[in-house]
Formats: sequence, structure tokens, C-alpha cells
Amino acid sequence: MIIAIDGPAASGKGTLARRIAAHYGLPHLDTGLLYRGVGQIMRDRGFPLDNVEIAQVIAEHLDLADLDAERLRTREAGEAASVVAAHGPVRRALLALQHSFATQAGGAVLDGRDIGTVIAPQAEAKLFVTASPEERARRRFRELVGRGECADTAEALAAVLADIARRDARDSGRADAPLAVAADAVTLDTTHLDIEAAYAAALAAVEARRR
Repeated sequence: MIIAIDGPAASGKGTLARRIAAHYGLPHLDTGLLYRGVGQIMRDRGFPLDNVEIAQVIAEHLDLADLDAERLRTREAGEAASVVAAHGPVRRALLALQHSFATQAGGAVLDGRDIGTVIAPQAEAKLFVTASPEERARRRFRELVGRGECADTAEALAAVLADIARRDARDSGRADAPLAVAADAVTLDTTHLDIEAAYAAALAAVEARRR
């Protein structure tokens, strides 16, 4: 059983994917970590994020075991990921790794931007999780403030909203595997849902597809 969960930044797809994976006892891959990993390595080594050739080489040698999920949750890592993810060669370099994870024996849950459209179009269940840009910005802002990464001010919130808008435009406008709703995906708008309500709705949608 392959479950594909797509959506824009801070929509809640990662949290839902982890809970759904735990419910079904399936392995979970946050594919955004792959791009965050590439972007962070580029930053650590002083390479410009728009250097496609170097980013491709790093992506080709990326090892899931080397990814530090906690370190890759920062705002800077997310912005770097959005930049390198727009490079077609980087996406193609990571395609086999993601496809292999999705098709492992027993299945898997993957979340990202192009799971249902590119990585696993054969997925048994597909969800597209979204929310208004303002709500997604508020969620990301609370997360960043909680980690001490930004000040609790109106100006900082406005900056996060601007970041969300830039990432949305970059993710949806790229030529290679843009963020899009798969034709057979169930769209779940979590703008006015807390995590429990969103999880219940997501699980119900997956169960409906299984039946």
C-alpha cells in the first residue's frame, strides 16, 4: 500500500503523513528532507544554491542515513530546499531513491510536492493537503518562535508570510515536477481544522480509497 501526501509548505502534510504511517505500520519518508539535505550541504560547503552541476552531484551521492532531520527543520534549510528543488537535474537525481522507498515490500507513506503526480502515480491513496497562505504562515511562525529562530513580532510574521508566498510561487512555477493536485487525489483543506480533526479527515479519505 502506497500513500502519497502532497501539499505546499506548512500545510500540515508532514504531521499527517507521520501519523498515518504509524497507524498502518508503514515506513514514512518526508521527501522534503532530501532537498533540505542537498541545500544544507551546499550551504555548509559555501556553494551557491543556483549551481546546478554541484547540486546534482550532491543529490546523486545523498544518503538517507546521513540526514539530520532536526537540523534540517530550520527556516534557512527550507528556503535552500525550495531553491535546489527547482533544479531539474537534482529532482531527477533523487527520483530513483524516492521511487525505491515507495515501492518497497509492504508499501510506504511519502509526503512532498510531487508524490502523487511523479514519484508514485500508482499510489493506492493520494491526499493533497492545503491551507490558506495566512494560516500556513501563522503555523510556521509559531514553530519558528517556539524554536527561538525568530522574534514574536508582527514584522517577523509578515516576513514568514512573504517566505511562504515565494516558496509557493517557486514550487508551483518550476518546469520540472511542479506542485500540483493529482487528478485522483482527495483535497483536504486544513485552514480551519486542528490536528485531530485533520487527521480524522485524512484517515477517513485513505480508508475510503482502500475500500
